[in-house]
Amino acid sequence: MTETSAQTTVVIVGAGVAGLTLGNFLLRNDIDCVVLEKHPRAYVEGRQRAGTIDSFGVRMFREWGLEEVLEGDPIPDSEGGFYIDGEAMPLDMEDDDHESLYCPQQVLVRNLTDVFLREGGDLRYQAADVSLEDITGERPRVRFRDADGTAQAIDCDIVAGCDGFHGVSRRTIPASALTEYAHEYPYSWLSVLAAVPAKPSGMAIHSLGLAGMIPRGPHASRIYLQCRVDDTPEQWPDERIWSELEARFGTAVSAGEIIDKRIVPLRSVVFDPMSYGKLYLLGDAAHIVPPMSAKGIHLALHDTEVFARAVIRQVKEGDPSLLGSYSETCLPHIWNYQAFATWITDVMHNAGFTGYEGEFRKQIARAELQRQFASEAANKLFSELTAGTN
Repeated sequence: MTETSAQTTVVIVGAGVAGLTLGNFLLRNDIDCVVLEKHPRAYVEGRQRAGTIDSFGVRMFREWGLEEVLEGDPIPDSEGGFYIDGEAMPLDMEDDDHESLYCPQQVLVRNLTDVFLREGGDLRYQAADVSLEDITGERPRVRFRDADGTAQAIDCDIVAGCDGFHGVSRRTIPASALTEYAHEYPYSWLSVLAAVPAKPSGMAIHSLGLAGMIPRGPHASRIYLQCRVDDTPEQWPDERIWSELEARFGTAVSAGEIIDKRIVPLRSVVFDPMSYGKLYLLGDAAHIVPPMSAKGIHLALHDTEVFARAVIRQVKEGDPSLLGSYSETCLPHIWNYQAFATWITDVMHNAGFTGYEGEFRKQIARAELQRQFASEAANKLFSELTAGTN
């Protein structure tokens, strides 16, 4: 079979948040790159994914001259309530330093794609059978079949694996070269996309379990309901969803059309190191945090900024030191937010439902939550972590 060959500086595998942010950063610094994505564009931009861009992310895009990707559909952090046993305890978010946005990942990806293509970026959709070769050599080669089925090969200096937890990038690394740290939580979430405004908006703790209703647009919301790990969507007919949501929030909820529902397992995963030869892992390819923390996008963007600066230093100055320390630079930050994610996940779930760790753990969790309202120091740390500035 005839194979078409090309060369570039960086091949980015995956056109998600990390991959497209990296592509835009490199493009703006005149560094050649090619982004490969296995799905069609319509699929990528239509895939409903939750997401929050915290203050760190908002400022990062602004500093890199990409504030326009935050325009349009993203929703400014609203007056979300916090409910315990049906009692509203609104969080005080009147912090001038807090700039977070609710932004579904597909919206951010769409905006990043538009800018990347407008600026002349090379983005190949429907790249099938991607394989990474010679990643420990001087010039790695990335092979794939394009949308027409033509075999392609791209030689490069660096490969950025931004293709998620199940992507080919991390699977290319020998298992003996990686250490996996993982934790599975004893509960899951029923995740629901509904065509109704998020009223009430926020999170609720109740003896039936945790509940969340987060805006995803003026007439759309993402609903989360704590459930058993072995539950199935079929066990959650629409009537049960609205009934349980109302019970857990302790207030009336307007029912509406449910567009999608699925069971989401909760887990924490970190792979160490985040590089092997000329292959570097970014975002979900390197780590997973439970959605309770809303830090998936934060960690992906932090990885991307660290990596982009390292590539720019290597290409512009011939200095490989930042690339060499990429993993060591990112991992302490990742573990800091894994600690936050584990804490907030355990506290929020133990504070209501006692079926996992009992009444003692419920009272401990309630005391920890009360501390956030009663202690200025505790609230300050919590605010720093939620803003992504700690």
